[in-house]
Amino acid sequence: MRIATWNVNSITARLPRLLAWLESSGTDVLCLQEAKVAEDQFPAEQLRELGYESAVHATGRWNGVAVLSRVGIEDVVKGLPGDPGFDGSVEPRAISATCGPLRVWSVYVPNGREVDHPHYAYKLQWFEALKAAVAGDAAGSRPFAVMGDYNVAPTDDDVFDPAAFEGSTHVTPAERAALASLREAGLSDVVPRPLKYEHPFTYWDYRQLCFPKNRGMRIDLVYGNQPFAKAVKDAYVDREQRKGKGASDHAPVVVDLDV
Repeated sequence: MRIATWNVNSITARLPRLLAWLESSGTDVLCLQEAKVAEDQFPAEQLRELGYESAVHATGRWNGVAVLSRVGIEDVVKGLPGDPGFDGSVEPRAISATCGPLRVWSVYVPNGREVDHPHYAYKLQWFEALKAAVAGDAAGSRPFAVMGDYNVAPTDDDVFDPAAFEGSTHVTPAERAALASLREAGLSDVVPRPLKYEHPFTYWDYRQLCFPKNRGMRIDLVYGNQPFAKAVKDAYVDREQRKGKGASDHAPVVVDLDV
């Protein structure tokens, strides 16, 4: 079974790429982030023509998450239980579903913006709510994974130059402690292999030729419970999908499972 996570940075802008990739990659379950579309405008019919059912939690221009599956979708839960919300509203940043033999969450963790910004405090609170929400499944016997754009690089090896991020979000001790706390719920980091270069970066900024220079970060993560981790046969970053005109600034992370 092949599953993946991909921040597409607008499914409308990336739809031709997405459809072509699904046809060629053999992916059974795909977690999407930053759909940036209202649910009634999500391209469910085009995906259905390829054999994929869609579970979507999205409200329009910003955020938005989805799970696509060609092995069935059941028990869909939209939103994060206990979501602290930001500035008086709850954003569409999490969706969970059972797809065949496994359960997955697609998550788009808040960015945090700046360390002294209220969005940073919201990010840390959101992580606390996520840990509480997934604890039961993480400790269960069914393969389970929380996949998506975490907006945190777990270690200094997960950024191209730690000095370049000094004082910025995504690398602070508090954010990394939030990741460590999430792992303590019974999850482990399924680290993919890179298809090029030494580190499996998943995100490269559009600016300053970051992708050609490989000035990237690993912030798209797959956190799986013990049954999930035991089933992993391979994991890699499909760096080819970051190439060319009209690409997302993120590449898919693909995981092959023996389930």
